[in-house]
Amino acid sequence: MIDHTTLLVSDFERSLAFYTAALAPLGYTVVMRLSRTEIPDLPVEQFAGLGVGGKPDLWLRPSEGPLAPTHLAFACERRSTVDAFHAAALAAGGKDNGAPGLRPHYHPNYYGAFVFDPDGYNIEAVCHRAE
Repeated sequence: MIDHTTLLVSDFERSLAFYTAALAPLGYTVVMRLSRTEIPDLPVEQFAGLGVGGKPDLWLRPSEGPLAPTHLAFACERRSTVDAFHAAALAAGGKDNGAPGLRPHYHPNYYGAFVFDPDGYNIEAVCHRAE
């Protein structure tokens, strides 16, 4: 089981604003934001952790080099949450990479939506339940 993951981003503030807005329908908030002020030997100037219920599981950190293509999917309990994610991500500046809908080639109840974040990462919200 994955506890948390880190995305390297080219523009920290832009990405933090995008993920804060795009993941709000999933219950995500900025849980922690740290900088060299708090941790002098931090390898980068700052980073932030987003999560649900006070536990950060998605960390954003400035990149010090080129970025590699990445796909990250968030599980949702309801299809309406997938829809809300897609709308929020587009409103926050994301680019559509697949409107909300069934993807039966994965399995009959696979309901997902895809957006590209500001760095071109393929971000998905998916519900595996029949509604």
